[in-house]
Amino acid sequence: MCDGEIGDPVTVTHSRSEGGGLSSEPPALVFDPAEKHLTNGTSEPEPVDPLMVAYWSVEDVTNWASYTEHFSRVLLDCLRQEVIDGEVLLSLTEEDVRDMRYRLGYKLTFGELKKFWVAVLKLQLLVKNSSAESVMLGIGNSAYMPLVTPGGPPSSTTCPCPQPECPSYVSDCDTYLRMGGRYVPPEYFKTAMSLGYSFVVTWITSLTMVIVHERVPDMKRYPPLPDIFLDNVPHIPWAFNMCEITGSLLFTIWVIVLIFHKYRLVLLRRFFALAGTVFLLRCVTMLITSLSVPGTHLQCSQKDFAIDDPNVDMVGALIIRMTRAYRIWSGLGMSIQGVRTCGDYMFSGHTVALTLLNFFITEYTPRNLYFLHTLTWLLNMFGIFFILAAHEHYSIDVFVAFYITSRLFLYYHTLANNRALMQSDSKRTRVWFPMFSYFENSVDGMVPNEYDTLGSLIDGIIDQILKAKEQLVITIKRCWVNSRLSENSTDIIFGSESDQRLHNGTAASAFFSPHQSVVGGLGHHSSKTHLNSAQSTAATSLIAPTPAPLPANSLQPQKKAFKDASVDPFSRTTFAASQEPSKDTPLKEKKQL
Repeated sequence: MCDGEIGDPVTVTHSRSEGGGLSSEPPALVFDPAEKHLTNGTSEPEPVDPLMVAYWSVEDVTNWASYTEHFSRVLLDCLRQEVIDGEVLLSLTEEDVRDMRYRLGYKLTFGELKKFWVAVLKLQLLVKNSSAESVMLGIGNSAYMPLVTPGGPPSSTTCPCPQPECPSYVSDCDTYLRMGGRYVPPEYFKTAMSLGYSFVVTWITSLTMVIVHERVPDMKRYPPLPDIFLDNVPHIPWAFNMCEITGSLLFTIWVIVLIFHKYRLVLLRRFFALAGTVFLLRCVTMLITSLSVPGTHLQCSQKDFAIDDPNVDMVGALIIRMTRAYRIWSGLGMSIQGVRTCGDYMFSGHTVALTLLNFFITEYTPRNLYFLHTLTWLLNMFGIFFILAAHEHYSIDVFVAFYITSRLFLYYHTLANNRALMQSDSKRTRVWFPMFSYFENSVDGMVPNEYDTLGSLIDGIIDQILKAKEQLVITIKRCWVNSRLSENSTDIIFGSESDQRLHNGTAASAFFSPHQSVVGGLGHHSSKTHLNSAQSTAATSLIAPTPAPLPANSLQPQKKAFKDASVDPFSRTTFAASQEPSKDTPLKEKKQL
């Protein structure tokens, strides 16, 4: 327990007091010309406090370089002009130090440049180690170095504070704490894309297996090649079926992992992408070189899949091959499903499936499940042994399959788990690994091994069903509204035209009716100039908005304008009076009289 009251933190400082204990404030560092180094006011030199380096100012860095490391004035001027403080000093790299001379143009000797980098590297290692020790002792918050905060160095406690613990289902505790339970988006469309990619590749593989069966070498002319394992291990007839049974067990375990893993769509996307890529490479190796049959017990002949009928044209031959490919594809290429092929030797597809399932299970299950991981590795190795014991593949087929599959899996996950490796080569990665760049652009770091319980899994399924139902209802309503709008589009168009015509008719009546009154009034005035002015006034009244009612004190001008309506019917007052008749007008006129 900590000293003092619970919840009352005891602060520590990073300097010594005169009595040898911890003081509340660190003494100021001063330069003693006689000692030629930083001191704290005493005769003993003050060592560099690694926990305070990140808070150094530019002047502190200059003092360290001058009085502790004794560098030249040219280097000190470089530190001042480039504004290198403590935080920048801890982030310097060897390339940055080299740029001081070759890019920034400071006249520094090679030896001094090298000594400065060695001093900076020692300081960085000292800060890193001290920060790691402070985290282990509970007196720091960073796993690498203290970060600069506006309020200065953070205070810490003297006793180890409780650190967050990892749940039992987390495989890598450090990664889990580093990511803080980060959410990884499922991205359904990308998963569907990877599924489609794998689907297309399996079809291509099945069609390639049909073609290579037609080209299998004659067993009498080309006997089995020498093989160390096959020549020394007798043939076991039931071994190949046992290999497929071990593969089925691994696949069952993998399906269980997928069902309960929280990020199952990410796992599926990666599995389909890697499986499709490896099997696409297998199609190339099978097609370019045809190996002889590895065992005399295999009944392989070109006549089995040959199309010798001269009446079959190219389209008919393609249909026959597609039918055979579908038979292989639907049976997953397994002999226990009745599939029998020859010529597909380099490299082993069964080994690819076993290795992929083993690596995915061990990667996405907790590390403390030693029994499960041991079981999957045993199934993988025994499956490979059964393939060789059945004499279905050469040893080189199995070895190449295991090597390519494992290396591709490790390379993919190394790039996906460490995005820093891709930053400098992002363009080259997009060119050579476009599928990886597309599938993993939103996944930053390792995918945490978090699992759903049975109850949460059922709740999630129900939520997805409800969301799908709501989305379906919204889509149906939107389609119904769009159909109704399309059916009534003609009425809506004619309705708008009729409204427009009505509006135009009203405007025309408002324009021509006063015009007639003007023409009728020409007998009283007989003035053509008045007609022109009346028309211009009418145009102005049509463009201008209707004015607000005038106040009560302007009733007399309104009354006068109303009386002269026959003379000037286009005045604004006349329009206002004609458009908005008021019941109170006669009463106001009586009061005015």
